[in-house]
Amino acid sequence: MSAISSIKNLGPAMQAAFNAVGILTAGDLRDIGADAAYARLLENGTRPHFIGYYVLHMALQGRPWNDCKGAEKEALRVKFDALKVKHTAPAQSELDAFMDRFGLIARR
Repeated sequence: MSAISSIKNLGPAMQAAFNAVGILTAGDLRDIGADAAYARLLENGTRPHFIGYYVLHMALQGRPWNDCKGAEKEALRVKFDALKVKHTAPAQSELDAFMDRFGLIARR
């Protein structure tokens, strides 16, 4: 059972983020796949970042992080944007966030 950081281009920060959402090993990450793993990060509050998303894809394919170019990168951007919309909470206004803390508006 190797650590996530044993995958080239995925370091300790990515390992900590995935471990925090229950993805504990490189094998777990490979089994769940890049999209589902990234969705889990988003659902647990990780801020979306396109570079991190495509680096994850490249790492799981055993490719250098900067190998993603052209049409492939554009296609990943479309998938990233769809994941972001589906798996992140809509931004709350400052007033809504304040009222939510006091239970004055319904939780989403």
